Amino acid sequence: MRILTWNINSVRLRLPLLKKVMRLCDPDIICLQETKTPDEFFPLGDVEEAGYAYTHIHGMKSYNGVAILSRIPFATQEIHHRVGRQDCRHVSVHFMAPKLKKTVQVHCLYIPAGGDEPDPKINDKFDHKLKFVDEMTRWFRKNHRPDQPLIALGDFNIAPLEHDVWSHKQLLGVVSHTPIEVEKLGRLQDSLGWHDAIRHFVPEEQKCYTWWSYRNQDWKKSNRGRRLDHIWVTKPLASRLKGHKILVEARDWKQPSDHVPVMIDLAI
Repeated sequence: MRILTWNINSVRLRLPLLKKVMRLCDPDIICLQETKTPDEFFPLGDVEEAGYAYTHIHGMKSYNGVAILSRIPFATQEIHHRVGRQDCRHVSVHFMAPKLKKTVQVHCLYIPAGGDEPDPKINDKFDHKLKFVDEMTRWFRKNHRPDQPLIALGDFNIAPLEHDVWSHKQLLGVVSHTPIEVEKLGRLQDSLGWHDAIRHFVPEEQKCYTWWSYRNQDWKKSNRGRRLDHIWVTKPLASRLKGHKILVEARDWKQPSDHVPVMIDLAI
């Protein structure tokens, strides 16, 4: 089974690219972030025509929005509101995994970016981001167990490791790689002993990016990237990881997202 996550940065604008990803990567489940459209305008017809008959979408006009598109039927699907807001950042589904003979939960997350100033006292967006991660940590710990087969994935907007950014030293004071964000994401990861599925395949001492700023005129030459997009699995699924791919070439497509698709293969 192949599961893919992508911050698409407007599903309607980049529908042709989504179809291209479907053809090239052939995923069974696609999780999208920043769909940026109310549910009534989501291109469900195109998605179903491409073979994804099961959908769980939660979107709003111009901002945020998450979606799960699947070839596999869902047992249940849920919408989760965080930090007292209904801003379309977390949806989940359960589906039956034949080899496990039990259901697997998939949580599609879009953690707030946090603005530019890494100080919660003067930056409400950064304060919201930290509170969001803290709430997720408490929620996973309270409502789930480490022995359950779970997948959490999406745009976490935090690059936690030294080689998840182009310059650890220069980005320590930049939102997405600050010590407080890294610490809080670490606590979230510890909540259920989540296993970093991409770093399962890519050693921590090796550079690994999923996002390159639009501000870089030649993103490939400068390669000032960050790994903001993540896929985590709990212990029952860690031994079933069979492969991964980061579709770096998607950053070079016409009218690309600044994020690229990230995927894993699981024997479930």
